[in-house]
Amino acid sequence: MSLTLSPPQSIKVCVVEDDSVIRDGFALLINGTHGFRVMNTYHCCEDALKNLEHDDPDVVLMDIELPGMNGIEGIGKIKKLKPKTNIIVITVYENDDLVFKALCAGAGGYLTKNMPPLRLLEAIQEIQGGGAPMSTNVARMVVQSFQKNRNSPLTSRETEVLELLSKGKSYSTIADELFVDKETIRTHIKNIYWKLEVHSKAEAIEKATKERLI
Repeated sequence: MSLTLSPPQSIKVCVVEDDSVIRDGFALLINGTHGFRVMNTYHCCEDALKNLEHDDPDVVLMDIELPGMNGIEGIGKIKKLKPKTNIIVITVYENDDLVFKALCAGAGGYLTKNMPPLRLLEAIQEIQGGGAPMSTNVARMVVQSFQKNRNSPLTSRETEVLELLSKGKSYSTIADELFVDKETIRTHIKNIYWKLEVHSKAEAIEKATKERLI
């Protein structure tokens, strides 16, 4: 008696991305590769959630900056409805706050849009195999977060501001990167000085580095 082995199932993928060029590019790449199948593509989380049960994806590729509901909120909702669905964030942003919010919401991977096409396919396979695909900078960020002093008096946002200051970035640049106004950055810096009992940027950076706060 001979056994007929059924072919391995394709990995089912959904793409949530508001840029149509990137969205269509991902779909073309994935559908054109054996072992992968795009179930659907969406420009917003709301539409993806409506069809989640029908699409039943193994992997969702999720942007963060989206019209309406943002990607981080979308990740949380998808994981609530379908806990076994793997989610990879694909974005242009690599700041600490977004990375950790996405991972805490349930994302299992975090990549940037400038990756080579092959890396995307590898990442989908990797996350399906139980891995956690991340861009080099994000992986480094995650490792550094575990190396930091856990008893830091600074909030995660204050830490982020101080890290950007230590890289020589101006108040305006930091405000732009964190999507807040300049006055908010000034307030964070005042709080940092007060908590660290210092009176200048140089003192704050020196103390924070010595005490492994950044």
